[in-house]
Amino acid sequence: MAMLFVMFPLLNFFFIRIIHHFLGKRKAILWIGHSYLIIVILGFVLFWDICLLHNFKYLQFGTWVNCGVFVVNWGFLFDPLSISMLWMVSIISGSVHFYSIGYMKGDPHHIRFLSYLSLFTFFMFILVTSDNFVQLFLGWEGIGLCSYLLISFWNTRIQANKAAIKALIMNRIGDFGFLCGLLLIFYIFRTVDFAVVFSLVPFVASTNLTLYSSHFSFLDLICLFLFIGSMGKSAQIGLHTWLPDAMEGPTPVSALIHAATLVTAGVFLIIRCSPLFEFSPTILCFVLFIGGLTAFFAATTAITQDDIKKVIAYSTASQLGYMVFICGLSSYNVSLFHLINHAFFKALLFLGAGSIIHAMSGEQDMRKFGRIVKLIPYTYGMLFVAFLALSGFPFLSGFYSKDLILEIAFSGYHIGGLFSYWLGTVSAGLTAFYSFRVLYHSFWGELNTFKFYAQNIHELPKNMGFALFILSIGSIFSGYFLKDAFVGIGSTFWGNSIYTSSNQNLGLDMEFLPLIVKNIPLIFSFTGIFLGIQLNNILKYLFNELTEEKIKRTSSVVYPQNLTKLIWFFNNKWYFDYIYNYYIGYSILVQSYNKFYILIDKGLIEKMGPQGFSYCIYNLAKYVTIKQSGYIYNLSCLLFLSIMLIVNISLFF
Repeated sequence: MAMLFVMFPLLNFFFIRIIHHFLGKRKAILWIGHSYLIIVILGFVLFWDICLLHNFKYLQFGTWVNCGVFVVNWGFLFDPLSISMLWMVSIISGSVHFYSIGYMKGDPHHIRFLSYLSLFTFFMFILVTSDNFVQLFLGWEGIGLCSYLLISFWNTRIQANKAAIKALIMNRIGDFGFLCGLLLIFYIFRTVDFAVVFSLVPFVASTNLTLYSSHFSFLDLICLFLFIGSMGKSAQIGLHTWLPDAMEGPTPVSALIHAATLVTAGVFLIIRCSPLFEFSPTILCFVLFIGGLTAFFAATTAITQDDIKKVIAYSTASQLGYMVFICGLSSYNVSLFHLINHAFFKALLFLGAGSIIHAMSGEQDMRKFGRIVKLIPYTYGMLFVAFLALSGFPFLSGFYSKDLILEIAFSGYHIGGLFSYWLGTVSAGLTAFYSFRVLYHSFWGELNTFKFYAQNIHELPKNMGFALFILSIGSIFSGYFLKDAFVGIGSTFWGNSIYTSSNQNLGLDMEFLPLIVKNIPLIFSFTGIFLGIQLNNILKYLFNELTEEKIKRTSSVVYPQNLTKLIWFFNNKWYFDYIYNYYIGYSILVQSYNKFYILIDKGLIEKMGPQGFSYCIYNLAKYVTIKQSGYIYNLSCLLFLSIMLIVNISLFF
């Protein structure tokens, strides 16, 4: 049954691509709905059997690669870590498929889109159930390929094609790091199987690489390369620029990529490789720093964005920062707990935003929405729940995991933990602010669109609404029902699927934190909610009181100018795109043109290659033509000299 669950999306991909030619589009779509209902049911059964009854499964199906000592088998590992991910992915993917049936109804390539979603789900299943690094890398590259196909699905749009290529290239940087880590793992351990590698880690922890009289730990290098791969997939700061541009694809694609598949693969890699990272404290500090900085960077950028999908995209990057930096504190179970909670309300956010965009005739600028709560009340209710969960409102799913992350960060009582705690706390306040800013512009503000579009605003169909309802249930209750099993003190839920060194007791220390420390993130969140609700009054105050004339007359000119520069800095995404495009991309293009294309390709290679050879033959033929007189004695002399030359050469050799 476990293998049927994994292979079902692949069978679904081939089946719907075939049957829609014979049975028609309507029956193919009906099959999709029933098939993903079966997948979700199988996911619940496997979760009960493996996670709750502890019937772990390990299956092998022959050899994939057999080359000397390099042996790779087709193996599938069904432990609590993989099944928790499979269960979550099946629910999110099923909801996205149900939603896509209505959302993409008028698209002529509807079936192709749904088949790509099924293929995406299959590669994610392969990734999380792999028992070795090579098979995991297969799923890793598979979801990268499917993300390219889905982001560029509307391939007549130039921006969609550019966004897909950008996502592919940025992920290739991370993939190169992952591949280097994989090669180092095989070089050190002579195998790529998880069970063998993880069991041998303590015996090679002291193995060093000597380079120019400097010593580097092999485990540090392996973990660094693996984390670079994770940075590319999970859009950590530096390799994040593809994530907001991926919004050019259809909205269901954004929901699937940002909630359950592509961006969570990097976090899953860190959690799966916890036995490696636990023996590399240096890289754990680096993970902690990058994760905290990503959470703050993405939150500050999101508050200045006006595209509703880009706001939610930067919100995804911010939440991924939380998941990564708590891994840096060795609380991998808490990271997975937040990952699953985040999947529900982030998918709900994207699908709800898609409903607004669908109702507003494709408009994504939220400043052009406003006061549509009476026209689409169901969508408003779903988005309100999702934004409350994202903001960490008490007793919703985001509250249980986000506050737990921040409390554990403070419990470390070291500079890295305090750094991530305060960045995460400020990011929590900013998250609440931009969440209610979106609600204000979308539902509470003044209607700011043309009458023609306002007359066509309508609520979403029932099948799409059902998908939102399922996700809203998870957004409300997942944190409450999963908390004791996933992160409860003394819980044996994870077994040996997650490894944490014995000296890590932050989960116990956080129980004795002062009450004010526990409530600081909540205070920041409520402050952000209040500022988001009062946004209209703040804008009126800034417009009426801080006009250009008053700034020139008063001595308070420094504050408004500095505030404007700060907002401009955030709105330009900390100038990462500018730096990459101008200082890296443009410089490489110019240098490549001048140094390689002009000097080598068009210069050295052409002169010594085809152009130079053809030029020499042409000149020789021209010279021979000129010297050809037609006299017998000239031809006889030339024939004699040629014979003498051939004889001398033959005698010499």
